[in-house]
Amino acid sequence: MAISEITLPSDNSEGLDIQSTAREEMRLYPLDTFPYEFPGREVRVQFEMPEFTAICPFSDFPDFGTIRIEYVPNERCVELKSLKLYINSFREVKIFHEHVINVVLEDFVHACDPLLVEIEGDFNVRGNIKTTVRARYVKEDPGHRTQDSE
Repeated sequence: MAISEITLPSDNSEGLDIQSTAREEMRLYPLDTFPYEFPGREVRVQFEMPEFTAICPFSDFPDFGTIRIEYVPNERCVELKSLKLYINSFREVKIFHEHVINVVLEDFVHACDPLLVEIEGDFNVRGNIKTTVRARYVKEDPGHRTQDSE
């Protein structure tokens, strides 16, 4: 059987009522920025947020993890207090690990339009499974954006 002929199983074989929080209902704190005074001078900025929490949409139990962000500013830098409040605002959000990292990537790029950003979610073990999710954005030129997820 060729790979293209494989039929995927149901996405919810247990019949659970999986309810992720809709993007427009997440009420995430906005990311603030400030001007980068050295455009053209490449620096790498790293953040580590070891107290990330969200709610698993499958079990309604809390998920814990560490979020790491490394970026190269373009013309704007993210302001740290707003980043802390933004990350903490996931505490009441029902969201899968893979989606957390993509939402953070989208919001970070939208807020400060970096030359490069790499985001990693290193989530605590749940049910004997350790999950790490990475996503990356590289600004190719002023009119074109690229995003990758692992």
